[in-house]
Amino acid sequence: MSATSNRQALIIGASRGLGLVLADELARRGWRVIATTRRSGGELQANADAWNGRLKVESLEMTSSEQLAALRERLEGCRLDLLFVNAAIDRGDLPIDEVSADMFTEVMITNALSPLRTLEALRGLVAPGGTVAVMSSEQGSISRNTEDGYELYKASKAALNQLMRSYATRHADDGQTKLLIDPGHNQTRLGGPGAPLTPQESIPAVVDVLEAQAGAPGLQFLDRHGEIVPW
Repeated sequence: MSATSNRQALIIGASRGLGLVLADELARRGWRVIATTRRSGGELQANADAWNGRLKVESLEMTSSEQLAALRERLEGCRLDLLFVNAAIDRGDLPIDEVSADMFTEVMITNALSPLRTLEALRGLVAPGGTVAVMSSEQGSISRNTEDGYELYKASKAALNQLMRSYATRHADDGQTKLLIDPGHNQTRLGGPGAPLTPQESIPAVVDVLEAQAGAPGLQFLDRHGEIVPW
């Protein structure tokens, strides 16, 4: 990578939780950061104001192909060292036979399809030797699925992981590092208030992994300690 002050990241989904802390942590380490949100204002904009230009906010509804294309056009000429897609929803703990077709579709589009569409739309902005990363979860590990619950969410993250494998195979020769990151169980809107970790605890470790893996070829599924998560 280039000198610290010249490294640039684009974080997709940074209005709250893990994405919000990720954008702030990268800026704190000297990165220039572009962070997207569906709604203007809020804590992300306050952080951007505090960083005096190091953190910039862009508007994006990731599930909209039109908005993705517009963002790509606005960022034309931008050179990224890191593209990180952080976006996921959960619609409760239902057994799969109680999940409606509409709910299934909504979760799969948001958690699996849209992140890969986003990578495809924006990957051309990432420099050779740069990193494309997606926030996944241990819940997407098929081999570790040994406890009841959250069947739809688990399925969506497993689908995300599988699609990322396909992406990595299709773009094996592009020179870019590809990562799926499990940040652990965090106190976010998704993880709930009883989770054992806070984003402020887990995200610095996640950034350590991102920086340590920069330039490494191929796709890896890693936790916040840099350990391999089994597929």
